[in-house]
Amino acid sequence: MAAVMALLPCRRFGPRKSLCFCSGRAAFLGWRGGSARSSASEAVYDVVVSGGGMVGSAMAAALGHDVHLHEKKILLLEAGPRKATNQLPKSYSNRVSAITPGSATLLNSFGAWDHICSMRVKPFRRMQVWDACSEAMIIFDKDNLEDMGYIVENDVIMSALTKQLDAISDRVEVLYRSRALGYTWPLPYQTCDSSPWVEIDLADGRKLQTKLLIGADGQNSMVRKAAGLQNIQYQYDQSAVVATLHLSEATDNNVAWQRFLPSGPIALLPLSDTVSSLVWSTSHEHASQLQNMDEESFVDSINSAFWSNANHSDFIDTAGSLFRSAVSLLMPSGSVARQLPPSVAKVDLKSRAVFPLGLGHATEYVQHRVALIGDAAHRVHPLAGQGVNMGFGDITCLMHHLSAAAFNGKDLGSLNHLLQYEREQQTHNLSIMVAIDLLKRLYSTSAAPFVLLRTWGLQATNVASPVKEQIMAFASK
Repeated sequence: MAAVMALLPCRRFGPRKSLCFCSGRAAFLGWRGGSARSSASEAVYDVVVSGGGMVGSAMAAALGHDVHLHEKKILLLEAGPRKATNQLPKSYSNRVSAITPGSATLLNSFGAWDHICSMRVKPFRRMQVWDACSEAMIIFDKDNLEDMGYIVENDVIMSALTKQLDAISDRVEVLYRSRALGYTWPLPYQTCDSSPWVEIDLADGRKLQTKLLIGADGQNSMVRKAAGLQNIQYQYDQSAVVATLHLSEATDNNVAWQRFLPSGPIALLPLSDTVSSLVWSTSHEHASQLQNMDEESFVDSINSAFWSNANHSDFIDTAGSLFRSAVSLLMPSGSVARQLPPSVAKVDLKSRAVFPLGLGHATEYVQHRVALIGDAAHRVHPLAGQGVNMGFGDITCLMHHLSAAAFNGKDLGSLNHLLQYEREQQTHNLSIMVAIDLLKRLYSTSAAPFVLLRTWGLQATNVASPVKEQIMAFASK
């Protein structure tokens, strides 16, 4: 918990006042920015988004679509090449995201969701989560069979966003293969020979200026580091193994499955009637073993992880059964039938990959003329599938404040509305991060007292429909 508490926000500075000194430059110790005013030939943008991943591209597309920002000059900087949009690979990618209805609404608001639906997307209408050390489980679904979420390959999301950026190229400029080497920040006071904007030095020698720089450049954000925004990091003792799996037989496959093993959670996410995506969080050593196993052993390990009761104990099973019977009598309408997960037949051998897991949070999301979104601001364990959704939530919140600022004729880079974004999103994101970290720690032990505690808690929550509805409503934003 100490690592999580360290993530709490710490706003060190309030809004900075700009002063004008027309003769000379006053000394300001400790401030790293400020340079002579750039030549008039340097391009000046209203907003520059640094980082063209899923969150950065979505941010640029949202900016270009907003009616109050149509007259603004928007730029997206991406160090990599343009993503291909004309052909969808036959094989599924091993990197997928569980998109919430709230994130789908955001993507739909600027036209990207239609592109996704025209390619590949798999809705799921139920989620079953259960413990490997007991019979405890919780099932999330909706009475009207609405979609709970959507499993989409990251490559599909990127292709859709690239198509949408192409469609609004008259409002959003995109520079691919353009890497930022450094940033120069405006002075906290203003002199006649200094620039009031953020200056960006590109690797190809070009220089740009912007009134607002949005850092969407990932967990190792250069924008965050250059701006001096502190980032608290914690490395988990786990790695995630991802792979594309083929099921033994075709099914509706509209359930997202997750089982908490003592070594970490394993999830099976639907991609089609016959294909699912694996996300297995486990120890670094076990992850390495799984990556190097032959196909048969790997498939057997997955099926065993979902089906085996080797971690059960008679005491826990008996205590859990008695408690479940008691709560079922009190709330019989809350009981939901358990389903058995599908069995796995084979794996796409080239789809297996391993990456380390960690927790991270910027103590400040904003500074004068700078804002962080996505992994540049926060990093979470994948057990709840909230990573990219938190980034899309940042976009929704930041867009609300930028659109209002533009409508009212205010400076987009002003701390006044950027701080409002920070306060709202840090409150929301920290609550998610703390909950995920607690779940990870609670289920990382097979000690009987903790197993019994989480067994009773999961069983009680499973029959308490109002509680489950609140959880689903919060997680779907």
